[in-house]
Amino acid sequence: MGTLGRAIYSVGFWIRETGQALDRLGCRLQGNYYFQEQLSRHRTLMNIFDKAPVVDKDAFVAPSASIIGDVLAGRGSSIWYGYVLRGDVNSISIGCGTNIQDNSLVHVAKSNLSGKVLPTIVGTILNSTGHSAVLHGCTVEDEAFVGMGATLLDGVVVEKHAMVAAGALVRQNAKIPAGEVWGGNPAKFLRKLTDEEIAFIAQSATNYSNLAQVHATENAKPFDEIVFEKVLRKKFARWDEKYHSMLGVVRETPPELILPRNILPDKSPKAI
Repeated sequence: MGTLGRAIYSVGFWIRETGQALDRLGCRLQGNYYFQEQLSRHRTLMNIFDKAPVVDKDAFVAPSASIIGDVLAGRGSSIWYGYVLRGDVNSISIGCGTNIQDNSLVHVAKSNLSGKVLPTIVGTILNSTGHSAVLHGCTVEDEAFVGMGATLLDGVVVEKHAMVAAGALVRQNAKIPAGEVWGGNPAKFLRKLTDEEIAFIAQSATNYSNLAQVHATENAKPFDEIVFEKVLRKKFARWDEKYHSMLGVVRETPPELILPRNILPDKSPKAI
């Protein structure tokens, strides 16, 4: 970025800072409601000079997540709470339908001992990372699974239908073949995946996609609607279903308090 570009960037920065100051002033003018505002001032999307995130309109990004620099998030992907994707010295690509779970980290490598420039690439239809996982300059292919607290170092490749166990440390340039489970520190081959486990990866991704839609709807609600639903929940929390049924009173749950069917547990009887 040249001198003119930096000057324009600085002007834009100060305009945004002025807008934030006006927002704070407006909150104070709301009187008592100022203390009830439940809005996050966190910057979810942040550019690094000429590197700006590109997030599909159908992707879910939690308010406390951070997407920084050269990051591409595909259609239907979900970036959960506390997650950091930092594409400052290289690029990050998150495929369609991928879910990136809470408090994890994705970063990239500009240089390392092998002299390779390594972006981080996460495939599609993928339950990519469990909570608190770390992906650094690696590639995770379609429909693979990275468990909670796992760490993937520079140059790692996790092939399709492969699984990294929770807490595993995968060393640099390791390749995890399709259909295998690796775990430990350092990670090594443990066993082959069963057909049921492979099916679970796809089902888990679908479950998270449905849940992400619910969270996106909740996060998009205006303040007045949040307060209204809070009053409803407080009212119906005092409802004694057994007592009122004895009186012949039929309780009808307001539609605002009904969870979508696609995230409710399956309570249908199983065939014997």
